[in-house]
Amino acid sequence: MTEQQPTAGEDEIIRVDQTDKRSAVPFVAAAAVAVIVLVGIVLGGMLSPTEKNVTDSDRIVAAVRKFVDGSNNTATVPPPGTACHGFDAARSPLAGQAGPGKSVEITKLDNPMRDGDKGRVTVTTKVDGEEKTATWNLTRSGAKWLVCH
Repeated sequence: MTEQQPTAGEDEIIRVDQTDKRSAVPFVAAAAVAVIVLVGIVLGGMLSPTEKNVTDSDRIVAAVRKFVDGSNNTATVPPPGTACHGFDAARSPLAGQAGPGKSVEITKLDNPMRDGDKGRVTVTTKVDGEEKTATWNLTRSGAKWLVCH
């Protein structure tokens, strides 16, 4: 058996072996891994929602901000839903600062601390260009922190 030799001016014949079988296995495996990762992300989000990552310090700071925002937006002292039972407006952390036509601005919040159902935070507020620093006391009622005197 002799193989044909190309003659002058002809290109050499290249034979390609096409018996190689391709497989979908790598693509199916990659798709399966992607599905597993997506299911893990969804389950992680459902089982550990972001609001559970909020610390008590964050909640205390949020309660102070809510109290100040309420004071700025309503004439009711204390703003509804922001103060503990028996709150005395005369002993309010904003007594003498807040009032009709005055806007209270929080310039600094330091050292939010919790001790059981009691909390405190050092708050610097600014009204009409005058700053005042005071320690605010809070009490936890259920999952909510409320400003006390």
